Order: sequence, then structure tokens, then C-alpha cells
Amino acid sequence: MAGPAFTLEVLLLLVHLSSVANYPNGKVAKSCQGMVPEHAHSPQSKAVHQISVNQKTFTPGEQIKVTLSGPTFKGFLLEARDAEDLSGPLIGSFTLIDQEMSQILNCEDVEGSAVSHRNPSKKNSIEVYWNAPSSAPNHTQFLATVVEKYKVYWVKIPGPVLSQPDALPFTTPKATIAPLSTSPPVSHLTNSFSASDCGNKKFCIRSPLKCDPAKDRACIFLSFMKDDQSVMVEMSGPSKGYLSFALSHDRWMGEDDAYLCIRDAQTVHVQAAHLTGRSPPVMNSGGPLEDVAWRLADGGLQCSFRRNISLLGFKGRFDLNRSYYIFIADGATDEGQIYKHAQQPLITSEKHNVTDHPKNIGGSRSLLLLKAHGALMFVAWVTTVSIGVLIARFFKPVWSKAFFFGEAAWFQVHRMLMITTSALTCVAFVLPFAYRGGWSWHAGYHPYLGCIVMTLAVLQPLLAAFRPQIHDPRRQMFNWTHWSMGTAARIVAVAAMFLGMDLPGLNLAETPKTYALIGFVAWHVGTEIVLEIHAYLLTRKVEILDDTRIQILQSFTAAEAEGHAFKKVVLAIYICGNVTFLIILLSAINQL
Repeated sequence: MAGPAFTLEVLLLLVHLSSVANYPNGKVAKSCQGMVPEHAHSPQSKAVHQISVNQKTFTPGEQIKVTLSGPTFKGFLLEARDAEDLSGPLIGSFTLIDQEMSQILNCEDVEGSAVSHRNPSKKNSIEVYWNAPSSAPNHTQFLATVVEKYKVYWVKIPGPVLSQPDALPFTTPKATIAPLSTSPPVSHLTNSFSASDCGNKKFCIRSPLKCDPAKDRACIFLSFMKDDQSVMVEMSGPSKGYLSFALSHDRWMGEDDAYLCIRDAQTVHVQAAHLTGRSPPVMNSGGPLEDVAWRLADGGLQCSFRRNISLLGFKGRFDLNRSYYIFIADGATDEGQIYKHAQQPLITSEKHNVTDHPKNIGGSRSLLLLKAHGALMFVAWVTTVSIGVLIARFFKPVWSKAFFFGEAAWFQVHRMLMITTSALTCVAFVLPFAYRGGWSWHAGYHPYLGCIVMTLAVLQPLLAAFRPQIHDPRRQMFNWTHWSMGTAARIVAVAAMFLGMDLPGLNLAETPKTYALIGFVAWHVGTEIVLEIHAYLLTRKVEILDDTRIQILQSFTAAEAEGHAFKKVVLAIYICGNVTFLIILLSAINQL
């Protein structure tokens, strides 16, 4: 639908405009130690920015003015460290001069020990004061990381060394800091991956299940092949942005071990990362990946790497000899920066140990409980309630004879369909809560509308149970209330279905779902209009016959029989069309 697509484009634009180390607000305390932005790129080697001070000597308690300047940049991180031990603790604290452009950070549990940008606006210089502590070393040096844009940044730009008056001259060569590499060495793949060893030597996840990446460009492929104490990983798919997979202890994104193959023009960066909640992945500098290789061909992306089964020295890396749910996701990139995946990740149905017995499995982008939720709601609010409403509105004179328990046939059919609608709604309503384990704060307005529909679906039969007798003065009020609540429930239900179909958890095919639901609404409204016009014309015909007083009884009976036959034909056609739309909607649920 146009709405969600436009929303995604706006979101991508906003993220692009605020892409400074994934933290446009400058809250980069987690990068204080290494001063390396969490980007999937290597830093620039030759610094073009400078750090200057208003004096080269200091005494404890003195305030020194520090200036970071150079070509336009968006983000920065400024620190002071012992010039003789640049990996040691931070020295002193900072005081801001321009609070609109910079902010104080508490790094390494030291208050005010670093300064960063407050927003991603372009800037050419930043001025702050550095407060020399009473326990300052003899020589202190300023270091800065500067970000021009996501893929262009400099790490640990060395600044001047400040010395205490009675200190010996500083001659240690550690003042020059070599830039750190953030990507492992890579090579180029020459051939496509093959699924021939899946289930034999390789643990494979494929979608579709029997696809072969060597023959099918649309094949999503992930394989693991154990080799002594390491595992060779292959991943490929039809992505123009990035492909990724993650190992997870549950079916939720967060606290997961992830690996990404990120396309940047005609290059691919392979990164290990850690997922925390729904935040952007935290990229690991350096990393535990070996034998990295990649290939771009036919609109697809392929990458491979090797990693040890156990990585005790790397935080956030899972041991591969245990069982995990496996996620596969893809999404867009811009100059190497990744954006949130546009559709629900492919998730295995159960936990697997990729170093155990080789298997050949698939996954689903929509889990069974969510599929059942969507299917039941479609049946209830596309089929049963719609037929029940037409019968109550137009078929009272058609099926007026008593049926079970002395009630008219139309009423018995109407009541059966409405109770079925309420029962299906109640069951469907519970399923997302069972899947999510509670309320979902990421589903937009859909759950709120669902609660309204659920409330009305429960109140309607309760209200009907206390229906006054036909000649009771309160019967008119009941009729209007019953009609109003039912109409409101149907309108809200249709709105909820439109919103729910665009949620990634259900993963419905875009075109069939949209046209099918729009077609159903038009079909139902059109049928009601036809029956309303027919009822009006029939009434006018009877009135004319009554006015001319020509064979009143016989003519009325003939007109009535003709009208009943027409209504039955319309109802039969309506039910056929209704079921057709329902089948289209149900088939649109991915792998239903």
C-alpha cells in the first residue's frame, strides 16, 4: 500500500540525515574506550582536522581552552589521556563553551571526562575548556575522533601534548596513533554457492526449501559446515543492500549474535555485530572472522567467512555448539549504512545446533499463531458477519417461518452467524498475546482497534440476550443500539484488518491482500445498495397496486414472490463472491 511505503521512505530519509555513528544525539559513551564509531568501514588514514590549545603548559586546577577544527564534520568525540599511556584512564574533565553544539559525556564512570556532538548539524570547529585535575600526569595529550559522514571518519586524531612546568620534555613516540582496522581482510568468490551438500556435509537453511543458489537467483541460502574447531558460513540472497543472520535464544530480536554482509557500491563488508533490543546492531571492530570472501552477481549478494566454534575472548559471540533460533534478514543500505529490514525476518521453527548433524531446513517469515490470528479474523469479519448482516436486514420476509425453538428461520441463521463471529474473534484476539507474551508496542494502531472490535464483539451477543419483546417500548431503542454497535464493529474491524495486513509479523503478499480487501468492501457495499434499491422498488410497486385497487391481494403475492426469488439469487451470488475474496486473503498469508 502507498501509506506504509511512503512511511518507510520518510524513515530512511530521516535516518540518513541523522547518520552520525548511529547516534545523532552524540550519546556515544560506549565508544569512549576505543574511540571507534560503530560503522562497517575502516577509518581514514590521513587526518585533516586539528586540535589546538591556548597554552602548552598547565598546573593542576588550571583551565585550558581546546579547539577542534577543520573541514566540515557532523560528529566528534574528544578526550584527554596520559601521553605516556594512551590506553590508560581518561584525564581531567571538560566544561562546555557552546552547549548547542556539544555535550559532556561521563566515560569510564568519570564525570565530564569527554565531549561529543549534541546534534548532527554541520560544524567546522568546536571549543571547550579542559579542567586539569590535581592528580594529572606530567604530560597529557588530547585525542579526537571526527565523523564527516557514515563511511568517512578519523579515529584518535592526535593533538598537542600539554606538560606540567617542572616535567621533563616529552619524547615518547606514542603520540602518533595508527588508525585501527574495522574490517577483516577479504577476497572474491569466483562461483556461486551450491546446495548439493545440504543435509550431507552442510547444515542449510533455504527459502524456498528446495532452492539452489547456483540456479535460482531468488533463493535465500545460509549454510554452516563444521571443520575441526571452526565453522565455514555461506550466505546468499537477492539483496541490493545487506544480508544478515542472527543466532538467538528466543524468537525475539535482542541480545543476539549477528553477522552482516553489507553492500557498499561494488564492495561488500562482512561484519560481526551484537543486537540489543530493537536498536541498530552494534558493529564489532576487528572481529573473529577469517577467510572472508564475497561476490556480487545477477542482482544477488554472496558472502562467506570462517569463525571458531568457541570465542571466549569476544564479548557477545555465541558458542556454535549449542542450539539457537536462526534469523535471516535483509534490508536497504546507503553508502554502506544499514537500515531496518523491510519485512519480517525468516525464522526457524525451532532451535538448532549448526555443528551437530547436517540438516536441510526452511523457515517462516510469519509464525503459526499470527497466521491463525489473521485467518480467523478474515473468516469472522469478511464472511460470517457480512452474511449475517444481510440476512437480518433483507431476509426477514423471505424466511419468516418458525424454525427451531419457535424462532423465525432468518433469526436463527443470523444468530448462529453472529455467535460464530464473536467466538472466532475471541479466539483470534488471544493468539497475538500468546505469541508476544503480552502487549506489542510496535504494532501501531492495530492492537488498539483490535481491542475495540473485541469489546463490541462481546457486547453485541450480551445485548441481544436482553432484547425486549417486539411490542415493548424499549424495543426501538434496542434496535438502534444493536445496529449502531454492529455497524461500528464492522467499520473498525475493516480498518484493523487494513492496518494489520501491513504488519511484518503476518507477512502478507502486497498486491493480493490490498486489492482483495478493497474488493470485498466494494462488493459488500454494492450488494447492500442493490438490495436497498430492490426493496424500495418493490415497496413502490405494492403502493401503486394498492392505489389502483386492481387485484390487490393476488398482485401483492406475485410481487412478493418475485422479490423473494431475486433476493435469494443475490444472496447466492454474494456468498460466492464473498468466499472468493476470503480464499484470496487466506492464500495471501505466507505459507498458510
